[in-house]
Amino acid sequence: MDALYGLFIAPFADFGFMQRALFGSLMLSLGACPIGVFLMLRRMSLSGDAMAHAILPGAAAGFLFYGLEILPMTVGGLIAGIIVALGAGAVSRFTIQREDASMAAFYLISLAIGVLMVSIRGSSVDLMHVLFGTVLALNNEALTLIGGIVAVTLVSLAIFWRALVAECLDPLFLRSVSRMGSPVHFIFLGLVVLNLVGGFQALGTLLSVGLMMLPAAAARFWTVRVEPMCVLAVLIGFASCIAGLLLSYHASLPSGPAIILSAGVVYFASILFGTRGILRARIIHHRHRTA
Repeated sequence: MDALYGLFIAPFADFGFMQRALFGSLMLSLGACPIGVFLMLRRMSLSGDAMAHAILPGAAAGFLFYGLEILPMTVGGLIAGIIVALGAGAVSRFTIQREDASMAAFYLISLAIGVLMVSIRGSSVDLMHVLFGTVLALNNEALTLIGGIVAVTLVSLAIFWRALVAECLDPLFLRSVSRMGSPVHFIFLGLVVLNLVGGFQALGTLLSVGLMMLPAAAARFWTVRVEPMCVLAVLIGFASCIAGLLLSYHASLPSGPAIILSAGVVYFASILFGTRGILRARIIHHRHRTA
């Protein structure tokens, strides 16, 4: 029992920074994983990655003027993400270019501008902090910000749930029977940016999308219904955060990558052993052939 306590409980019971990291990462999973499910169902997974890069110039601008202060970097990242999302959407609507191509162009430009801005003032350590985050350094201000983002996300999902599901399954039908099609789309993009900004505090701009997408992608191999998929994605996110933090503590590894790699392990296990995974599909196919 002492060994189990030392492995699983003691790191969180004995150290305040581990408690804050656990609380912050669990809150991020609660808000970001359902958003990841809707991104995946809309076939916009790579758009989430693009928007994660898009917040970098705004965060870098906040860093350039105020240093590693949470509020300026958060506001800057939020503004930059919204500008990129709206800009890419406008280009795709008013030109011949598709949204994925315009999003890729915007995010590549944003990434280059952000790295350049951080490099002007900061060191390589500052750049690593912005790109990869420091979940173990979360303070009460950051936890309050993440909690507010999660609350806004959950309330918005509760209000627009039916419209979001309808747009995922048949956006043309939603637009034909309701005027909510376009507003819901932009509200959803706003929630994506908001959660990426929250994840940026803990995981950085490059890894924040990992906690959003990997649990959602893993959950897809276990169920086809949206509600259970969102719940399962959150549970996978919880497990990944706990496992990643414990791994980083005991093996002296960076906490952010450890969390994302833990989610990656669950993803590959789901590919193999999920109810819609490879092994079950082969077993069913084999039974049909022998029947």
